[in-house]
Amino acid sequence: MPINVYNTLTRRKEELQSSRETIGIYVCGVTPYSDTHLGHARPSVVWDVIKKYLQYRGYKTYHVQNFTDIDDKIINRAQELGMDPLELSAHYSREYLESMDALGVARADIYPKVSEHIPDIIAMIAQLIERGHAYAVNGNVFYSVLSFPEYGKLSNQKIEQLQAGTRFEVDPDKKHPLDFALWKKAKPNEPAWDSPWGKGRPGWHIECSVMSHKYLGPEFDFHGGGSDLIFPHHENEIAQSEGATGRPLARYWLHNGMINLKQEKMSKSLGNIIKIKDLLQKYPKELIRFFILSSHYRSELEYHDLKLEELRRGWQRLNECVNTLAQMGSGAGGEPQALDEAQAALVESVKETEARFTAAMDDDFNTALALGVLFDLVHQVNAYIAGRGQGVSSDYALSQAYQLFSRLAGEVFGIIRLEEQKLAGLSEPLLELLLELRTELRSQKQYQLADRIRSRLTELNVIIEDTPQGPRWKLLS
Repeated sequence: MPINVYNTLTRRKEELQSSRETIGIYVCGVTPYSDTHLGHARPSVVWDVIKKYLQYRGYKTYHVQNFTDIDDKIINRAQELGMDPLELSAHYSREYLESMDALGVARADIYPKVSEHIPDIIAMIAQLIERGHAYAVNGNVFYSVLSFPEYGKLSNQKIEQLQAGTRFEVDPDKKHPLDFALWKKAKPNEPAWDSPWGKGRPGWHIECSVMSHKYLGPEFDFHGGGSDLIFPHHENEIAQSEGATGRPLARYWLHNGMINLKQEKMSKSLGNIIKIKDLLQKYPKELIRFFILSSHYRSELEYHDLKLEELRRGWQRLNECVNTLAQMGSGAGGEPQALDEAQAALVESVKETEARFTAAMDDDFNTALALGVLFDLVHQVNAYIAGRGQGVSSDYALSQAYQLFSRLAGEVFGIIRLEEQKLAGLSEPLLELLLELRTELRSQKQYQLADRIRSRLTELNVIIEDTPQGPRWKLLS
């Protein structure tokens, strides 16, 4: 089955087709002038999963994500703090990468920075001037939107509509109100570089055109970012890139919805951000990823204080199932001599689950639907275990379920938290030994000592469950 993606440019779902061996991905990165927040995490986790799913489906990927390390916000914040702007942006770039590492986001193949590509930016601006798409005036260079007849095709608006519906800074140097800066004349106490038009620095939009072209070529597969970037940033990127090369920029434009706090857009300017480092103090990274993936990437996602608590129960149910399989030794299991009826039914369910999961993800990366498919298998596995009773630890059918959960919920989605990874100094064999000792004490009616073991383990966030198949331990999340 082909992968179909919703293309903002055409406003319809299209079959993924690539003319190259490797899928090229460009995602607009952050402007690093303050702490990384949940709004940054959504596109990062979404593209982490998209990339891992593409790899799961057999594609190779090359992922480019920029850092806008020269920007008005960075300069203003640096002046407030008495810092060099590049030092400030370097600090918060590192903080962003550390936050994404903590969320289990695989790093992009390259993170280019504006400050490291000034000669490339100057060269593209010169090319745009030469081709009649830009003009220099008083040390500034502006892009002429009227020179690009298709301007507005991404946001699906005509120039007249954009002009009527947008506020602009009055600038007498501009030929048209929608014209935007490619190069800004130097101001006192701001970073500046030499150029054919005098000392200055790049405008916001030109960097992405330059860096995507440099690392992915004039045409590539995916361009991603938040829906707030459709206009003007991505619209301007198209005008710049296609004006310079005469070729389409990206084949598929994917935009994730915003994260809202009580129906209010999360943003640094509003001061209503949720810092990742604070969120990780309260919740496991896997639960945070589960929250982000619980809605389709194009939809708005609402966060409030109880949201993750509401989702925790379902996330725990999935993890309890997978950890039960891990504790039963279901990770390995060769081909059986023969399958009984119940085993054959579960094995067939595992195959159907993979097919349904793939169908959900092939339909514009529908993670919410794919999660529902995984929970259907959780229900079936739990019912199977309850029906089998003793002797289920080396079961082939369960090994197939465990391996599937590991691949899909673990490797692709990154939402599985195996308990042996967070035992805080307690080893699994030691826990099994304590369970055996507690069972022996109970058989000898030494209930006080048995309860003491249970109580002490609870203090270490390990709880014991007495089941018909015998006692089991699990960690509190």
